Amino acid sequence: MLQTSERINHETVKAPRRFGVVVIGRNEGARLVTCLRSVSTADVVVYVDSNSTDGSVQAAREAGADIVELDLSTPFTAARARNAGFARLMTIIPDLPYVQFVDGDCQLVAGWLGAAIDFLVRQTDAAAVCGRLRERYPERSVYNWLCDREWDRPNGEVHAFAGNVMVRAVALKSVGGYREDVIAAEEDELCVRLRQANWRIWRLPDEMALHDAAMLHFGQWWRRTRRAGYAFAQGAYLHGAWPERHFVHQACRAAVWGLLIPFVAIAATIAAPFGWVAWLIYPLQLARLMINNSGSPADRARLACFQLLARFPEGLGLAMFWRDRLLRRSPQLIEHKAIPTSRNA
Repeated sequence: MLQTSERINHETVKAPRRFGVVVIGRNEGARLVTCLRSVSTADVVVYVDSNSTDGSVQAAREAGADIVELDLSTPFTAARARNAGFARLMTIIPDLPYVQFVDGDCQLVAGWLGAAIDFLVRQTDAAAVCGRLRERYPERSVYNWLCDREWDRPNGEVHAFAGNVMVRAVALKSVGGYREDVIAAEEDELCVRLRQANWRIWRLPDEMALHDAAMLHFGQWWRRTRRAGYAFAQGAYLHGAWPERHFVHQACRAAVWGLLIPFVAIAATIAAPFGWVAWLIYPLQLARLMINNSGSPADRARLACFQLLARFPEGLGLAMFWRDRLLRRSPQLIEHKAIPTSRNA
C-alpha cells in the first residue's frame, strides 16, 4: 500500500477528477434505467448483470454501459459482481483513480459524485466515502420505512460503508477487492481489511442516493433479515477474534434472543406449571427497546416490534451458516426482492 506521503504527492500533483461507475443488478426493471441515467457523467460505466430475465442487459446497453454478464457456473454474490465490474473498469482505464459502486435499485443524487471526489482528493488517507442514503418510498410499506431508518447513520469517520460508495481504486486493489464467498454485508468485511491496512472510511452528511427497496411483503423482510443473520455468523467466523470482534455482538444477540431463549422458554413451559413466565422476558425487552428508540411514540413502538422480531430470522440465519460449515456447503445467495414484471413496471 502507498505510504501517506506518497498518496499526498500523488493527489496534489495530479488532482485527478476522472472516475468510473460499477452498477450491479438482477431484474431491476425501470429502476436500473433510472440508476444508469444518474451516473451518465462518468468516464465509463460498467453494468454487471446476474442472469436477469427482464431485459436489464439490453436496457444497460442502450444506455451506453459496458456490459459484464456473470457466468452461471459460479454462485452469484454482490461481492463477485462488484469485483467483476471493477476488473472491467481497470481493463478499460487502468489508471482510473476513483470508482463509484451503485446498486441497480438506487439513483445517485445530483452533486454527490463531485462532492465525493473532492473529499477523496483532500482526505488522502481515505479509502472510501459515502453519504446519506434515503428510501425512495418509505410510505409504501413498513418494511420500506424500516430501510429508511436503517440508512440513517452517524456522519464522520466510520467503520464501514454499504453498497453505494465512492472508493479509491488503489485502496481497493491493495486489499484484493471484495471477498466473493461473503453473501451479505460483504462491504463490512471489506472495510475490516481496509482499516487493518491503515485506510480510513468516511460518511458525509451530503445526500448520496435514493434506494428503492420495493419491499412490500412480510416474507421479503423475513428473508432479508435471515440473510443478515447469516452475514453476522459469517462475519464473526472470519474476523471475530480480538481486537476486531467483527459482528460478534450481533451474532450473540441473535443467538440469545432468537434461539437460546425460545428453547429455554419452551422447555420451561413443558416442564413446570408456571414455566410460561419465561416468555415475559420478551415484552420487557420490547419496552426497553421502545424507551431507547427515537421518534414519536408510534414510531418507537413500530421500530421496537421489528427489532425484537428480527432476532428470530437472524437466529435462523446463524443456524444456516453453521449448518453450511458443518456440511461443507458453499454459501448461497438469499434473495428477497420482488422481480418487476416488465422494464417499465
